[in-house]
Amino acid sequence: MAPQKQAGSAAAPEPAAPDSAAAAVEAPAPVPEVLPNNALTGDMLFRITKAELEFKQGQWQGAYITMLSLAQQTRDPRLARRAAEMALAAKQGQEALAAIRLWRELAPDSDEATQYFLGFAVVNDDLSEAEAIFAQRLKAAPAAQRGMAMMQMQQFMLRAKDKAAAFALQQRVLAPYDDMLESHLILAQGAFAINDAERARAEAQKALAIKPDSELAVLTMAQVSGDIDAAGKVLTEFLEKYPKAREVRAAYARILVDAKQLEPARQQFLALLKDQPDNIATLYALGVMAMQTNDVPEAEKYFTRFITVLDDHPDDERDPAKVLMILSQIAEQRGDIDAATKWLEKIEGDDPKLYLAARMKMATLTARKGDVDGARKQLATLTPADPADQAQIFQTDAQLLRDAGDTRAAYTVLENAVKRYPDNPDLLYDFALVAEKLGNVDLMEKALRQVMIAAPDNQHAYNALGYSLAERNERLPEAYALVDQAMKMAPGDPFIMDSMGWVQFRMGNLDEAESLLRRAYALRADPEIAVHLGEVLFVKGDVTGAQKLWQEAKSKDPKNDALKNTLARLNQNL
Repeated sequence: MAPQKQAGSAAAPEPAAPDSAAAAVEAPAPVPEVLPNNALTGDMLFRITKAELEFKQGQWQGAYITMLSLAQQTRDPRLARRAAEMALAAKQGQEALAAIRLWRELAPDSDEATQYFLGFAVVNDDLSEAEAIFAQRLKAAPAAQRGMAMMQMQQFMLRAKDKAAAFALQQRVLAPYDDMLESHLILAQGAFAINDAERARAEAQKALAIKPDSELAVLTMAQVSGDIDAAGKVLTEFLEKYPKAREVRAAYARILVDAKQLEPARQQFLALLKDQPDNIATLYALGVMAMQTNDVPEAEKYFTRFITVLDDHPDDERDPAKVLMILSQIAEQRGDIDAATKWLEKIEGDDPKLYLAARMKMATLTARKGDVDGARKQLATLTPADPADQAQIFQTDAQLLRDAGDTRAAYTVLENAVKRYPDNPDLLYDFALVAEKLGNVDLMEKALRQVMIAAPDNQHAYNALGYSLAERNERLPEAYALVDQAMKMAPGDPFIMDSMGWVQFRMGNLDEAESLLRRAYALRADPEIAVHLGEVLFVKGDVTGAQKLWQEAKSKDPKNDALKNTLARLNQNL
């Protein structure tokens, strides 16, 4: 197959936060720090200022020592905290822990200092001190806030490397609270983390016994149930009793998506949408599923609504860029270039890669409207720092020129780009294609062999060179070896199959050529594959079959060069 341009499911949303009563309780107001009554002397001010300047210049050690020393002298927890911050910024764990210990000593009631200390203790598997703190915090917490305190403990314990030790700690600390939902949910998660499925299920069952309508409890039961079928059964039984359980229904819908049961999943998401018509997560999920089933109008409807709702909620931090790209593609496919461009214009720079892709696509759309100069000016305004991104701009610029029929100008763009980025395989590949188009096959081969060195797993380079040799009917054994290598890298690629079919045709193996080309055409009804298969059938005497394939190719691409050349060479008319 003639060398191809190399081409560059979104999951449904995660469940919301737990439904436990404790999760709705506001955290207690922080206890004001008791600060020492120290006068800020000139010497202290000088030392603090000097330390901050040193730290700003990257000299963390002296600054840290100064702050820690001043904290010890003045007993001021703010200085200990600042020393800890300096050590953390410098990624010095032991020094940070020493400062945090002093901070806790100077401000024993500081929840922030305790949080810092617990984080370090758990990550370093120093659980003995952490256990005492957790036990004390749960005991001191008001009954209405104890569940939230348990969940906070679990968040810390998730960071522990020794999961078995973490689970053992949780069992001991939670033992006095056997009547609480959160206690059993945490133990279920902990048992699941150490692969004790039986204990995990038992704990989840105890949680459900305490609060049978708990969405978080049944979601935990589904998670630890063992397999996707068992999880689905748990959730469906719960939904029969509690049909308004949104998070459970969303989780069940995701299970159906994972099981490739898209229509039942769609029905679940539609039920969610009926209850909350403007739920962004549900709109997104329905849009994705519509794309997966090629229901483009439905996808456009849901994604358009997604953007409208998001525009009405400017405080929502979700980035709409991917959805805007999809909407632009849908508009482009139906020929509405103006609408496609408007969607792209809404993409902002939150994701630099997507922003760049959107701006390059806008230039391509401008060129499609006939304004190639305007499109190239748009590309010229893009100045990314990443060399790979800059190379992409050169490739796009060259493609605009190729599409406009100015192959010579495209060659000049890529020639200059390759000089600037000589090891970029994508640039070299495109340069090779343009060089061949201009008849410079030696330069094409040189560039493709450079690609093979720079990116030895790039099957397109092997395929392109092999096909070029076969097309020119030269060095056929070498052409076979190159395309065979490409097929080993990508055995299901119809374009590489087409190349191998063409090599076999050139070598006189007509039956093998027909078999390969028919397989390729079944996978991808591309006009050029049809042209090749048609010629094989023509040579084998099946003129009617050949004419049928060529007619199909013409209906898809009336201006196809391969078709025109083949018909002229074989003296055929359609």
